[in-house]
Amino acid sequence: MQPLRKADPSAVAGYRLLGRLGAGGMGVVYLARSAGGALAALKLIRAEHAADPGFRARFRREAATAGTITGRWVVRVLGADPEAREPWLATEYVPGPSLAEAVALHGPLPQPTVRALGARLAAALDGMHAAGLVHRDVKPGNVLLALDGPRLIDFGIARVSGATALTATDAMIGTPGFLAPEQARVTGVGQVGPPADVFSLGCVLAYALTGRRPFGTGGVAAVVYRTVHGEPDLDGLPAPLLPLVIACLAKDPADRPTAAEVRDELGPYEGPAAGDWLPPGLPALIAERSSRVLDLPVADPTTLDPGKPPRTSRRRFLVLGAAGAVAGVGGLTAWLLDRDRAGAAGGTGGGAGGGTARASYTVGLLTDLSGPTRPGGLAQERGLRLATETFNARPDRPFDLALRVTDHGGDPKRVAAGARQLHMDPALVAVLGPTTPDTAVATVDALVETKTPVLSVVAAVPAGTTIRGQTPDLRTYFEPRPYSQAMIVPFVRYLSEHHLGRTAVVEDRAAGTYAWLAAQGVRQAPPAHGTVTVHRVAADSEDFGPAVRAALATSPTGVMYLGTSPRRAALCALALREQGYGGPCGSVEPALGPEFLAVAGPAAEGWYFGTGYVDPDTVPAAKEFAAAYRERWRLAASDPVDPYAAESYDVLFWVGQALRTALGRNAERPGAAMSTVFMKDDRAYRGVARSYEALPADAKRATLDGLTLWRIKAGKPRCLGPFAEAAKRDD
Repeated sequence: MQPLRKADPSAVAGYRLLGRLGAGGMGVVYLARSAGGALAALKLIRAEHAADPGFRARFRREAATAGTITGRWVVRVLGADPEAREPWLATEYVPGPSLAEAVALHGPLPQPTVRALGARLAAALDGMHAAGLVHRDVKPGNVLLALDGPRLIDFGIARVSGATALTATDAMIGTPGFLAPEQARVTGVGQVGPPADVFSLGCVLAYALTGRRPFGTGGVAAVVYRTVHGEPDLDGLPAPLLPLVIACLAKDPADRPTAAEVRDELGPYEGPAAGDWLPPGLPALIAERSSRVLDLPVADPTTLDPGKPPRTSRRRFLVLGAAGAVAGVGGLTAWLLDRDRAGAAGGTGGGAGGGTARASYTVGLLTDLSGPTRPGGLAQERGLRLATETFNARPDRPFDLALRVTDHGGDPKRVAAGARQLHMDPALVAVLGPTTPDTAVATVDALVETKTPVLSVVAAVPAGTTIRGQTPDLRTYFEPRPYSQAMIVPFVRYLSEHHLGRTAVVEDRAAGTYAWLAAQGVRQAPPAHGTVTVHRVAADSEDFGPAVRAALATSPTGVMYLGTSPRRAALCALALREQGYGGPCGSVEPALGPEFLAVAGPAAEGWYFGTGYVDPDTVPAAKEFAAAYRERWRLAASDPVDPYAAESYDVLFWVGQALRTALGRNAERPGAAMSTVFMKDDRAYRGVARSYEALPADAKRATLDGLTLWRIKAGKPRCLGPFAEAAKRDD
């Protein structure tokens, strides 16, 4: 990185510039710091190029394209303004070296490292391709190495597959030596699709394993000719990876594997703990660069910038920027900061004071984005990002909200490290994101001393679980969702509404206390005031036959599986089908997962489930949200909205309401004061999915709002709606 020059601005749209990362004919890329302390790579286009309508249109498309690209292994857009006098685009800053630099410094990388590298890059490309995008410039210089994995960067020439090219049609797209043959044939630009990215990925893998470009070096014409007509130089490539690389480098795009197939061939891409995937030497280099960034002084102003924020001392910069600069150091996962795309250019806006900078507060998401409960974590992230963007786009908002995301991989042991990263942000006011009871308890334990409220939208901690620091007078843990034992209610209500009073419960002892308590709940409130029998399956047995046989001997009019395993629920369904039972069957939310449908097959048809999330397509008030969600995340109209995305969206606004109340009470520590608001606020927030009210100490006993009844129809879960009304229908 080079220091700023006298002609460089000191700030751009609220981002304070710290140095130059690179420069080209079109503009300069700066290292910058946002008002919230996040480091960013900010591309600023020279005014003379911005004056060209064609260039501005291409940059506008670049910004729009980059803003749609999500995923763990790509750098994310923090803000952009294609309409500014000097257009700019800010993305996350990764302090690690590029793959090209790493190979130049340390030589070829070992096979395990390249497997992890390739699987994660393939996952990034698969996400892009699923969204209809093609990168078109996958090369070692566009791959940055972080402690927790690589990051794919530079989407300047990425485009929608099949769309008009962003550059002149007589120009070659891509980098010679890493572009596909169809990219090299100028007349074939319009046919460049996802297979071109796979070809480039094959070149990157060969380069990482051998330290050589597979089509050699020299003049552009010679390299391009060898790419189109010659065979790659793969000498020295490890035998286990040779067939895959050869397949990626097929001349015919139709003969290449898809990015998803490359990812699956290379193995699990979630990979080892942070830093463990890299060979010796590279983690130290990343740590050195991270600490070098921390030592950067705040640059003196170089040009007049009327909109710049007040000068921040170097000490304060170290506090605010430390998390962004060294998120991966010491084995911690990287955190991601996103601001609303419309007004994120620094977190300021015209408030009531006319041009006065709005305060910005941070909501943390500490969740699983790479482990076994990743779907729940991803749904929360998507819902919260859309909510943050929507909140910050409102002109009458009293403050801005920023979302900071930390991934713990579903491991409770990693929660404390992620919580420390979030707590480094002095603007933190609340944390969301647990996906399991264990991670919920660990999150509260890590933050209880700071009195930071933790809200769990997905995880439901079973009754009787001890959570540190919770008293009737002061709590920091809240579940704005139905409590775990309430999941029995929707199917019990269905049986009652249809006067089906003989219920057989299959209690799965593998679920421990949860299943026992749920079974007792059914016994205490039997459907239709009838009878309930309980038949247990041992935790170490997968034979549901005896328990089902005993259950059917009671001539039940309804059968409930009570457990938390989708696979074991499927085994129960198969046993019921094999023994000829055709009556109503039901279960609870934890058992409703993809594995239930995959293992049970036709035996799953007709099963009912009680859940704590809603399908927004079935709620009139949520249909606008559902449309915006699909547009934001590029989903088809037929694609379902992720479970708990709507609830996460709602809770962000509920947090905003609580924060406004706490600030109105002149709280010095609004985050800590919000816990009292969540316990005692007499105002409800009406969200798109349901209402959210104060959660007193006994809230778990009262929270049934949000319970829905689902049924498997034609092999897919279908939401019948809020349970009280849905139970009356015979769908």
